[in-house]
Amino acid sequence: MTAPAVPQPAVPDLAPAAPETAVPESAVPQDLHAELLDCLQVNLAWLARSEHGVSPLALGARLEFAPREDAPGALPTVEPATGTHVEHTAAALGLLVTSRVTLPPGTGTPPADPGTVYVVADAFHLPWVPYHGHAHMDHSFLLGRDAAGRAVVRDGYHNDTPYGPARPGTWTLTEAELAAALPGGARAFRVAPAGPPQDATAVVPATAAAVETYVRAYREHPDREAALARLTLETWLLTRARRLHAAHRAAAGIPAPGAEEHVASWGKLAEQTFLAHRRVQRGRPEPAGPLQRLAELLHADTRVFAAPDAGGADDGALRTVVAEEAAAVLRVTAAELLAGRPLTEVPGFGSFRMVDIVERVEERLRVEFDADDLVPENLHDLDGLCRIAARAHRETP
Repeated sequence: MTAPAVPQPAVPDLAPAAPETAVPESAVPQDLHAELLDCLQVNLAWLARSEHGVSPLALGARLEFAPREDAPGALPTVEPATGTHVEHTAAALGLLVTSRVTLPPGTGTPPADPGTVYVVADAFHLPWVPYHGHAHMDHSFLLGRDAAGRAVVRDGYHNDTPYGPARPGTWTLTEAELAAALPGGARAFRVAPAGPPQDATAVVPATAAAVETYVRAYREHPDREAALARLTLETWLLTRARRLHAAHRAAAGIPAPGAEEHVASWGKLAEQTFLAHRRVQRGRPEPAGPLQRLAELLHADTRVFAAPDAGGADDGALRTVVAEEAAAVLRVTAAELLAGRPLTEVPGFGSFRMVDIVERVEERLRVEFDADDLVPENLHDLDGLCRIAARAHRETP
């Protein structure tokens, strides 16, 4: 089950068009959820789904607002650095990056060992993406060989771009075509299973200070066209991340009342920001609404996705958090526990698992349980855990 569809503006990101050499779209896993993933996530997700049976929705488990600055005075961005993004995406899917290889410029041959390699290259030169010949940016694809030894490219990215629709597909390239697609070389990654995906649901609240700093940087930037161009991409990335998180919660049966309307509001903001950028490009006045709405929606993330912060939480939010942490330890869904399944009926539940649950809840809520509360009658069911968690939350400064 996916999150509600959110209209997306045309933004500078890449994805494969559908040239005549593409195989039918049925070759792509139907549950890839490509429309929810960015151009680096999607192909690791395809690899994890096809070869290791991992749901791509594991990438939506954690929602965090963590903007960074590439340089002093630069506009902050929620887009992670490529290397960091690849590592974190692999880990969230239960994969480990086992090797990194730099492919020389103009090479027509991937690393000699068999199997599929995950490649990051410059989309400007990739003939199957709409941005071919138009923009330089990192883009991923999967590279392997067919039975005849020919290079086979798989690219799962899905988006509508200014240069046409981008849809998942598979392409067979000659050695000359592959060499021409990599005139500047590329980075190739091998991955292997490392354990279960990191799919415990978590929301890291955006602090008021972080939101204010982020929004102020875009509001006060002297080059309004540059600021709005970047903000168009930012709101698109923020929207896509929230769609993915909502889809993860829906698939896991974790309630988030109001999520559909909230995610739709993010989609509208992305469109509004894109239109504001186009107006400024044409020398027209800049609308004031997008930046104000951006701050409002960032603050609303925590409320909608029921993640308590240090200042307090309602009973429903706290109960959801406790259920999520207990479910992660016991390897069941939070929905089962919220529906009333006793902890004692879950196979494997015992004193060691109780300790793990207590420690996870304390860390998630940033509290410490009273020692007198850690008795079996409080730890064998969700109601008891919620009761002592609420007490600890109220008593924590």
